[in-house]
Amino acid sequence: MAGGRLALDAGWLLVVVLVAAIAAATVIAVRRTLIERGGGSVECGLRRGRDRRWQLGLAAYWPDELRWYPVFGLRLRPGEVFARHALSVVSRRPADAVEVTSVGPAAVVVECDTGDSGAGRVELALSEDALTGFLAWLEAAPPGRLSDLA
Repeated sequence: MAGGRLALDAGWLLVVVLVAAIAAATVIAVRRTLIERGGGSVECGLRRGRDRRWQLGLAAYWPDELRWYPVFGLRLRPGEVFARHALSVVSRRPADAVEVTSVGPAAVVVECDTGDSGAGRVELALSEDALTGFLAWLEAAPPGRLSDLA
């Protein structure tokens, strides 16, 4: 009798864990769909200094800013926002052997100046195709502040 009760409890616990895992995966998928709905977005790692860890996320291109969202999270607000007119590429290089474990084997690391005196520089890890799109987006910006043109 006690063994049957224990098996039933374990079965219900397994069901609860599976439902929670499916709910979490659904929330992440719906959040990503809502973020991507706005237009151009790419998978993008972010690091704010060589001594910091890589954070995986999604970068979304907006007319006057780059918005970066962490992969795991509930918020629909970006974790970081970089003004397009202030963002510039300082250097680029392939991901080293240690970084590959965090950002993937085909990643290119781009060091960018954010124009923000407090933040300074940031590193983005992108695929080669995503890097091409990022550079095109940066170069396509008209000179000066985009918000001043409105």
